[in-house]
Amino acid sequence: MSRPPASLRSARWFAPDDLRSSSHRSRFMQMGYSAADWADKPVIAILNTWSDVNPCHAHFKQRVEDVKRGVLQAGGFPIELPAISLSEPIVKPTTMLYRNFLAVKVEELLRSHPVDGAVLMGGCDKTTPGLLMGAFSAGLPCIYLPAGPMLRGHWKGQVPGSGSDSWKYWDERRAGRLSGAQWAELEAGIARSHGTCMTMGTAATMMGIAEALGLTLPGASAIPAADASHPAHERRLRQAHRADGVGRPDAFKPADAAPLRERHRRRDGHGLLHQRHHSPGGDVAACRRGVRGDDR
Repeated sequence: MSRPPASLRSARWFAPDDLRSSSHRSRFMQMGYSAADWADKPVIAILNTWSDVNPCHAHFKQRVEDVKRGVLQAGGFPIELPAISLSEPIVKPTTMLYRNFLAVKVEELLRSHPVDGAVLMGGCDKTTPGLLMGAFSAGLPCIYLPAGPMLRGHWKGQVPGSGSDSWKYWDERRAGRLSGAQWAELEAGIARSHGTCMTMGTAATMMGIAEALGLTLPGASAIPAADASHPAHERRLRQAHRADGVGRPDAFKPADAAPLRERHRRRDGHGLLHQRHHSPGGDVAACRRGVRGDDR
């Protein structure tokens, strides 16, 4: 049974006939919206972890528009909220210092705004657990949109893996078996597009675990990120457009988030995580960096 519009969480901001709600409505109109945009519709927050220095999420600046389109067509009202972007290859000394910071920000963004559900856009290593931990704590319905892996690189007839082969060939250079020019060629060829590492590292492991938990559309974690930008490959665009399960007006039941939250905390939920981690040979570090409810 669907919830009546007046019982939506966002209605607490917009529906009452009082001064505070009048101010909320007025400020939204100030941004060019009208009452028809939000009235009797679930407000869907799109938490976007795009930044100019995160190659894993470089396509999110455009992809968020596809998510908005899906939410609108499903009968919701999308609002984009920026979250911090944890770029594993760029941030020093380590993104692990900021994973919980992201989780706190996600929780408070959802809690403090007129939001009924959320689409979580992430993929780079710590981004996935940070987003999910925050959304679980906020207790709102959510769906996760994984960034997807980059296209595999090419170098001298080989297909090097991002991350794993970097260490291998760096040792070759240290041993004097690889010249500076060869190393420069490898640098330019090992990562061919935006998206997460194409190897089974932490990013792929976390995206796969999120899919196994039913937090994203089936198959979404393995679709290459660049499928979104090539006209012949529209799979990523379609997945983004369909990330609208929480945008349906009938998608909000009073206990929507509770079973997911409880499963996340129970022992059998952790068992599922470990099964999904081990089956494809997931990253060892993911066991330490994963989605845990007791390490905040």
